[in-house]
Amino acid sequence: MTTPTLKQSFGAQFTRIYSYGAARGNLVVPNDDLIGPIDSSDEWIRQRTGIITRTRASADISATDLATDAAREAIEKSGVSPEDIDLVIVATISNTLQTPSMAAVVADRVGANPAAAYDENAACAGFSYAVTQADALIRSGAAHYALVIGAEKLSDVVDPGDRSISFLLGDGAGAAVIGPSDSPGIGAPVWGSDGSKADVVGMNATLTEARDGVKPWPTLRQEGPAVFRWAVWEMAKVAKQALDAAGIAPGDLAAFIPHQANMRIIDELAKQLKLPESVVIGRDIETTGNTSAASIPLATHRLLAEHPELSGGLALQIGFGAGLVFGAQVVVLP
Repeated sequence: MTTPTLKQSFGAQFTRIYSYGAARGNLVVPNDDLIGPIDSSDEWIRQRTGIITRTRASADISATDLATDAAREAIEKSGVSPEDIDLVIVATISNTLQTPSMAAVVADRVGANPAAAYDENAACAGFSYAVTQADALIRSGAAHYALVIGAEKLSDVVDPGDRSISFLLGDGAGAAVIGPSDSPGIGAPVWGSDGSKADVVGMNATLTEARDGVKPWPTLRQEGPAVFRWAVWEMAKVAKQALDAAGIAPGDLAAFIPHQANMRIIDELAKQLKLPESVVIGRDIETTGNTSAASIPLATHRLLAEHPELSGGLALQIGFGAGLVFGAQVVVLP
């Protein structure tokens, strides 16, 4: 008996990012509001992180709400009808529901039902991972237009008395619409993980431990010096590999948009990459804080609002965080 040959689908040869949308928490939280429980000062936080204020969402606003608002702006600006979006990916570590996915709820809210929809957890590299997946799925023919979102309400997983990470974190969501292109708009990814360093940053308890009363509600913790060293030295190598994968030099970039982890890390990465002064660096952490998977699209959204002349230029985006995971690629700015 002859086995029938399966029909194979093929999609667009290239893809690009059409637009970005953004939503930040409705509360502005200055350093002075956080220093008491960690026995610190506004000056200490500014010097170590570059953060002056961070945005956080009030109790009645969820990460899903933030994702929905960012998605609606991205769709409106993209020119793509919501009904034509057949893939929704949400990168998040702060969906308080294990299931259903945030992506399925957002897809329905924005009018993309019945799009394929799922959440993925790659922490601060989540948006880069989602862009890579959307690009590959569109080019394979599995999807035509994708909505990619990084959404976090990290204030839900903050211990106000934790001195390692609590003062860094903010709430927000950034979204992008990705679709077919006549020329390459998303470069080859450089992504990966190092689970041997999983204990360096992450949750301090499991949900079952909290349920059983063994430990309190899980919150984020990190070993700051170890994370800093890894981010600076190893991620500079990843950033250079992403430039090589795209076939460009640092001077070809219009912008560099790293995960908004810490202003000192951003500055050190730019220094190691030897970026010329012509390259604009995305800096959103000063007033938004570290929003994990949302930080890259939020920083890109702000960058394009402040520098519309960068439209059409090349940007190197790189995310890195708990896992440890990392992801980077060069994209054409919409």
